Amino acid sequence: MLLPFLEADEQRARAFFSRLRAVFYAGAALPQATWDRLQALALHTRGEPVWLTTSWGSTETSPAITSAHWRLDQAGVIGLPLPGMELEFVPNGEKLELRVRGVSVLPGYRDAPQLTAQAFDAEGYYCIGDAGRLADVARPEQGVVFDGRVAEDFKLTTGTWVSVGTLRVRVVSALAPWAQDAVITGHDRAAVGVLVFPKPQAAALPAAELQAHVAAALKSLRAEGGGSSQTPRRALVLAEPPSADAAEITDKGYINQGAVLRCRAAAVEALYASGAGVVVID
Repeated sequence: MLLPFLEADEQRARAFFSRLRAVFYAGAALPQATWDRLQALALHTRGEPVWLTTSWGSTETSPAITSAHWRLDQAGVIGLPLPGMELEFVPNGEKLELRVRGVSVLPGYRDAPQLTAQAFDAEGYYCIGDAGRLADVARPEQGVVFDGRVAEDFKLTTGTWVSVGTLRVRVVSALAPWAQDAVITGHDRAAVGVLVFPKPQAAALPAAELQAHVAAALKSLRAEGGGSSQTPRRALVLAEPPSADAAEITDKGYINQGAVLRCRAAAVEALYASGAGVVVID
């Protein structure tokens, strides 16, 4: 939200970065485009990049499991386990599910033995529901890369798995600066689609102009490769922003993929019907 204002006003940007030394982000994956724009501003206004760092965990882990305690070159790496924490990689479909055990993990949910039993595996690891992988298998000290939510992933009718978390970040980056966020569609369908939540300045554009920007973003993703699972072929720009009352936004402020798909089932149907306002690339 800040970036367009900082990019348009050099005096304001210089004031913003004058004493800023580090930026911490968490709660949701940071699109690479946001990282790049922030660092470009930092380089322009102060001659050096700002330190971007992150951590990963949940309320049940009090909250941090990992921390990135070294300079990162790009978004995605969530660091390494903190002292007293153990991280396990468990194969789950085409991903590695992350499970955690350690001193800060909750012993269970209050007065909810069944929920507690479902939350832990036989070895006592908490099943957080996220996926990840080593940035470099030969050098584990390079950290863990966040790979989305295991429960959000789905298969196309071709049998190909779609990694929702990683694709969403790529889509938002490709749609910068027009999209506030995006939701990935395609469960039991032949092609991946995108529901786009536009930023206010984008929503004010003529519909044809905004659709042209969206089409260009889809084509840029296709040019990057990655096959059908990483190449959305259709998109629909939504008129209404995500609703907190409908749980489309989590308490941490990021998009709830499942809730949006449930609440906007009609929009998903319209997306695949290729009606008015739908952008399709062949």
